[in-house]
Amino acid sequence: MRIGDLQTPALLVEAADLEHNLATMSAALPGERLRPHVKAHKCTELARRQADGGHVGFTCATIRECEGMAAAGLGTDVMLANEVLDARRLGALVARNDDVRVTLAVDSEPTIEAAVAGGVRDVVIDVNVGLPRCGCPPEDAGRLADLSRSKGLDVRGVMGYEGHVVGNDDRAFRESATADAMKLLVQAHGDVGGELISAGGTGTYDINTWATEIQAGSYALMDTAYGHLDLPFRQALSVLATVVSVSPGYAVADCGLKALGMDHGNPTILDATVFFCSDEHVTFIPDEGSPVRVGDRIRVLPAHVDPTVAYHERMHIVDVDDVVEAWPVDLRGW
Repeated sequence: MRIGDLQTPALLVEAADLEHNLATMSAALPGERLRPHVKAHKCTELARRQADGGHVGFTCATIRECEGMAAAGLGTDVMLANEVLDARRLGALVARNDDVRVTLAVDSEPTIEAAVAGGVRDVVIDVNVGLPRCGCPPEDAGRLADLSRSKGLDVRGVMGYEGHVVGNDDRAFRESATADAMKLLVQAHGDVGGELISAGGTGTYDINTWATEIQAGSYALMDTAYGHLDLPFRQALSVLATVVSVSPGYAVADCGLKALGMDHGNPTILDATVFFCSDEHVTFIPDEGSPVRVGDRIRVLPAHVDPTVAYHERMHIVDVDDVVEAWPVDLRGW
């Protein structure tokens, strides 16, 4: 199949750029130093390529992702890096698969109780290191670890995400702020124990030397938000769109809010300026000397890879104009 045969909008992944990204990260963080986050691509075929690169542990964001990874034979060490208050599906997943291990993040007494009630065996203490999201205060981590062990849970260590740091354009700030965040996590680990200090992301993968493993995910496909940083990864992902209308001064293509993650801002179109996005359309202003016509195909580069991928049922692996494979985005939904 050729790219021109695809119905738009369609998710494209440049094969050469994907391979470059996977190889670059594997060289920087070999084996267990990287626990790839599958929420960024939600695709077991892509996860299999990461496993082929030596990464046997994975990070998940949903129970559905854990189940899908296990079904694909990639569940020997998955971490659900989110709190849940109903862990029964996780417990059942482990109970019926001898070769599946699920580690659940906990940050409070109710989440510990949920792990016990659901039949989960392994937990990691989630610590707040500055991102105003989940995680216990660092000084409370030891108490929660003791409580978990008293209830028969295996506490593997701590996790903490410097998500307020990873996307900052200033590398010097990323370095100093990561050090501040990890000081808190290392302090908590001293009280908790265990083999894991799990943290990090694509923007701090080469800065965070305190963590025993890095939970990067976006590096594989990349987006324009991370593209502004000084990173060695290439923009592999785009959304193929068709120009459906041309008016004096602007044009419209069939790729809008329902095909793009927009929380990090407008997408990018080469040789054009994006004016705005609506439900099914992107309105853009072609650069002078770069006119477009109705029927032209364009590539739209998303600002945030994770939600963009989740909108699509499959990603098309392409080599120039050829579609070489189509991989289901099979970890979508909850």
